[in-house]
Order: sequence, then structure tokens, then C-alpha cells
Amino acid sequence: MPHAAVRPIAKPRFAVLGAPVQVGASQLGTVMGPAALRTAGLITNLQELGHHIEDRGDLSASDFPTGNGQDRNARHFDEISAWSRGLSDHSYRLLQDGYLPIFLGGDHSLSMGSVHGALRHCAEAKRELFVLWLDAHADFNTPHTSPSGNMHGMSTALLCGEEGFDGLFDDDAFSPLPPQNLYIFGLRSVDRDERALLRNRGVHVCDMRQVDEFGVSVLMRQIIDHVEARDGHLHVSLDVDFLDPSIAPGAGTPVPGGATYREAHLIMEMLHDSGLVGSLDVVELNPFLDERGKSAHVLVDLVGSLFGRQIVQRP
Repeated sequence: MPHAAVRPIAKPRFAVLGAPVQVGASQLGTVMGPAALRTAGLITNLQELGHHIEDRGDLSASDFPTGNGQDRNARHFDEISAWSRGLSDHSYRLLQDGYLPIFLGGDHSLSMGSVHGALRHCAEAKRELFVLWLDAHADFNTPHTSPSGNMHGMSTALLCGEEGFDGLFDDDAFSPLPPQNLYIFGLRSVDRDERALLRNRGVHVCDMRQVDEFGVSVLMRQIIDHVEARDGHLHVSLDVDFLDPSIAPGAGTPVPGGATYREAHLIMEMLHDSGLVGSLDVVELNPFLDERGKSAHVLVDLVGSLFGRQIVQRP
């Protein structure tokens, strides 16, 4: 069978920005994630593919002022708010300047900011934003539903406009992500109230049952075709726990039964061929829990596949 046509696109300019936030999770260690990804060769691998890449270093919590505390079931709300506002501004400016931003985490709360900035950019460009959330978890809890209060489990709910996040962004004009533009892929752990919200909001969910039954190529082709038909900007948010813990043990919230090495690479190769990806998060890498850099190297390999590395060069 012939391969699907590869969209001819110019190579983007990349800007890499570290966001070593860890207060969104209960397990400490993701603060070391950006350094581990760089050490594993993320920058040099992209340069070897012929890409123009600028490493903008890491942001610091001290760059962003925090508030006076929030009385709600959302731990470190004000610190996350500060990170999110700063990351949104960086994401927006990089996209406006024509870069493809790559955000290195850090826990998954950083996507509140990176995706918010992409929403601002897409609103001005009059393009739809779509988000592919590669994760074992839906992260669709709110302060009202979360059993833990950890905000890395609330990112997609915030971005889709759920209640309980007043004051996180000082932005009355914020237009949330339509839930039908969110694709959660690889889900295998979800809380009861979170499950009900996902169903009621019409979020697209591809759990591991569907992956087992239909395969990643069929499911990814449906997503790619939908985004392409709408001329959308696709933001990919890759959580290390999307992968099976046997190949990526450096995750604070591991769940057995995740994507295999080849399934994950096929997803990245298909996304590259589509030419749709306009921004990327790589999150939740916890080097303290890793095995001799195993998870960091796998993530770097996946980013390479997403941006053009192939086993055999195809025309």
C-alpha cells in the first residue's frame, strides 16, 4: 500500500524554552526535566536534521510575581497562575514572530500557559487551534472535582473553560478551547467526576482500548484529516506517562499499559508528514525517577521523529 502524501512545507524556526515548574504535581523532580532533555541531545538532534533552532534557556519562578494565596481545592494556585501568565506571553510572542515553540517541562500545568498563548495567537490569525494531548490521564479535573488538588491534573479543564479557575488569567477576553478541538490520546486513568465531564463536554477521547482495537494509524489519520480539513494549528502536548513505564520509567504518575516505542514513533512520523504541528510541549519528565536517562532519550528520539527523522528517507 502506498504511503499517504507528505505535505511539502518549509522547515520552521524552532525556539526551545524550558519551564521547570513542579508545583503542579505532588512528586518533586520535574524541575530537572529541561536539563535532562538537553543533556540527552534534544538541541543537537534537531540541528542534525538541518533545523534552525534557538535555545532560549529556562524561565524561573522568580520571573513571575505570585499572589497572596487562594482558598480553593487547587494547590499552589497563585504560583501556577504566575507561571501560566508568563508562559502564555512567551508562547504568544514566539508564535507571532514565526517560531515553532518547544516547551520543556516541568509538570503538565505548564500547558495552561503554552496553549493559552497559542489560543491568543490563533485568534488573531483567525485560525482554529486543535490540541493533541498524548497522556495516560485526561487532566480534565477542576478544583471542584479533583481528589488531590494537584493542578497538573486540571490543565485541559482550564483550557476548555470549565469553572473554578477565576483569576488564573487576568484576561476577560479569553476565548477557551472548544472541547471538540481537544483530542486526548492514550487515556487509561480517569477519575469518576472527570469521566462525566469529558462525556458531557464532547471531548474526543482515544483510550488504550481503542488503540488496541483499531491501531494508532487509523485513529491518528482521523485526527489529522479533521485538523487538515479545518486548516487548523495543531498543538501537541506530550506527557512522558503516555508511554508504557517499561520504556519510560521517569514519570511521577506512571500507568501500566501505555504506548509502545513503535506506536509512539508512528504517531510522531504521521504528525510530521501532516505538516500541521505548530507548537509542542514535552512534559512530566522526572529524572529523579528515571533509569540512567532512559526516558529522556526516548523523548528526544520522539521529538526527532516529529520533526523529520526517518528510518528510511521517503520521497
